[in-house]
Amino acid sequence: MLIAPPVLFCLLAEPSRAPSQARTNLDAGRYLQVLAEANAELNANPGSASAWAAKSQALTALLRFREAEEAAGKALSLKGDLADAVLARGMAKAATAVQQRNFSSLKKAAAAMDDFRRATELDPTLIAAWNSLGLAYQQLPGILGGSTRQALRCADQLTRVSPARGNLLKGMVLALDERWREAEPLLRRALELAPQDPQVVYGYLDALGQSATRETLGQEAWQQRSAQEARRLWPGVKGSARGLQAVTDALLDAGEGEEAWKLAKGVVGSTDSPSLVRFQLGKVAARAGVHREEGLFMLDQVLKEPLEGGTGGYASVHWRRGQILRDLGRMDEARQAAQAGLALDPRHPGSRKLLSELQVR
Repeated sequence: MLIAPPVLFCLLAEPSRAPSQARTNLDAGRYLQVLAEANAELNANPGSASAWAAKSQALTALLRFREAEEAAGKALSLKGDLADAVLARGMAKAATAVQQRNFSSLKKAAAAMDDFRRATELDPTLIAAWNSLGLAYQQLPGILGGSTRQALRCADQLTRVSPARGNLLKGMVLALDERWREAEPLLRRALELAPQDPQVVYGYLDALGQSATRETLGQEAWQQRSAQEARRLWPGVKGSARGLQAVTDALLDAGEGEEAWKLAKGVVGSTDSPSLVRFQLGKVAARAGVHREEGLFMLDQVLKEPLEGGTGGYASVHWRRGQILRDLGRMDEARQAAQAGLALDPRHPGSRKLLSELQVR
């Protein structure tokens, strides 16, 4: 298995002991801001390796992988031992491998893991590098070096730098390894250490949502737990679009679509990323079948503005539009939406499935 997009974009970066503003903003999911600030710095100083590295990581989160790899290359040409630049190159390679979804992409994923490993050597306090390396070890096939044991070692190293993120990574690895009973206390420890950290909340709810976790808890108990935990964690991350994304996804999984809609609608103008919230409203409308016309309007708005990273990009916007249009009985428009999604990402699984379903009608 390659590195899954939700995991890949959830834990891009975190400040080290001497954080740069770019690292702080990347950690918060403010990729558009990072890109704008990096471009401004490069206009004034084209030789800034750190700005090229920050730009690369932002571009990866915005699904502009070719540009991201080029920017990482420029950073490394200026400063070959810059950990953030090595990490940026690895992130771009890993993301490209995920998008390609074919056997040849495994080589690129393996090369990405080499970059993650090198980044930890260059800067042992770079939390994003430990996260990326640990998750790569867990999700890559053994033939390419995948190893749960190595992933857990990365988590142990990360705990020395950031106890909250280290416990989170270890819990996520164990959840992916279908060991929820061992994962849960570690994830809860991460929440105790950082209850208002949107990335910790995201990681915990994502681990709770794994199919193996559902099987362990049983469907009914798992749905109840998902809804309860989403409600409990919501007040601490109320101002964060990333936190909203995690909470509303958990509510959707629990069958609480109307509640997810109300939460998102209530903060659409007051979070750190309105475009992400509008996208999430469209997603809720598509998945839960609630407020379809208004959800479609929200997605139409997203297409007219810059879209924050961590959403699946504009291809996913078109896909969600297509789902709603199909459910509204507007089949020709639904096909056009699915085709628009595929024009942006020919391998987009949602758009491909939707178009296939529409063609048989």
